[in-house]
Amino acid sequence: MNIETTDTIQLSRPQLVGILPMPAGLLLIPGEINEAQLLACVDAKGALPDAWAFYGYARAGDQAKALELLQRQANPISDYNRFVLNPSAEALVKLRSSLSGELSMLLEIAAYNCGLQDDPPAEEGLHGEFLALALMTQAAAEMERDAIQPAMELLERAVSAAREVSPFFAAQLLAQLAALGRTQPEPLFSESIQHYRDAIALIGEVSMPEMRSELWMQLGIACQEAGGRPDRMTEAVRAYQEVLRGGLIAEEHAELFALANNNLGLLYLSMPMSQGGDTLRMAVAVQCFREGLRLCDADKLPELRSTIQLNLANSLQYLTSSHPEENLVQAVELYEELLTLRKKAFDPVGYGRILSNQANALAHLGMFSPALEKLQEARKIFEWHNEAELSATAMELVGKIHEQVAIAGASSRGN
Repeated sequence: MNIETTDTIQLSRPQLVGILPMPAGLLLIPGEINEAQLLACVDAKGALPDAWAFYGYARAGDQAKALELLQRQANPISDYNRFVLNPSAEALVKLRSSLSGELSMLLEIAAYNCGLQDDPPAEEGLHGEFLALALMTQAAAEMERDAIQPAMELLERAVSAAREVSPFFAAQLLAQLAALGRTQPEPLFSESIQHYRDAIALIGEVSMPEMRSELWMQLGIACQEAGGRPDRMTEAVRAYQEVLRGGLIAEEHAELFALANNNLGLLYLSMPMSQGGDTLRMAVAVQCFREGLRLCDADKLPELRSTIQLNLANSLQYLTSSHPEENLVQAVELYEELLTLRKKAFDPVGYGRILSNQANALAHLGMFSPALEKLQEARKIFEWHNEAELSATAMELVGKIHEQVAIAGASSRGN
């Protein structure tokens, strides 16, 4: 690593800028730092030397404690770090007159990020991870103006600047670039998928399970959104499996694991069915939904829980099993709970879909009267909201139920 002198203290390069969320992602670490120490700084559980304890507190979100420790240090880098954690117009004016070189340019980046500077920072004279930080900040400014293409070009330059000196930062930038590509009118799925692959390769197998799992998650979503091709579906399955076995504790990362299970279940259901494997695949999908639902706290993750619960109820209706009635009863109960959670006023069509699906399950259980009541309410909702196709589907199911009632009536009269 390179060592640069900034007045009275050494600054090791590369720095960790850009890797952690702001403001910690703008902090500088004083003195010499080797690769093992760098990884310890990024790892939320990594132990740090006393001189860097402020970074650990900032990393954990305890800015007050980080500032308290920085007050004991008197040097330009500490002055800069204090501004990052506690920015003010007065401190900015003072530091502009005292800092020089790259520190002065980093100060402008920090000032822009905290809203004390209107213009995006310049990049002249910067290199490596500092150049990448400036370019990333410029890209953020372009995104605020909805200038997506210029933002993507700046991020591409930032990746090039960071790739060799700060692979973790480059991985983060690649993830941002991939996410932007997916927002285009004609989504750049192939490019986005490759960006996520490159990002995962850059961080390798180092002790950064959260970053690695998040990248695998985004790769899976990109492949799933792209759809169509079997190889992409297979890659999405692998990506979600990597999330689930990536070394994180499911209960501590409930949302990530629940979403991975849900998406994995949907993938298994959407894959082309074969005579030998469709039953097993459906059973695995149901198990994925069950696990996702287990991890979702109703208070903390209500929307995700509702989504997974709906997917579980829908799949239970068609699960081949030795006890189909039990599955149907559970599906009806899951739908009923959803009807109490999803307010008709906020999502009437979605509410109608749940009613229609529940009616289908009730009909399969032979509970024709409540099924018809549910369908009648669903049909009214669909017609009111001009959902002709959904209304026609509901009426088709009504017709089938009446046929079953007629057959049952004829059978009873014959006996």
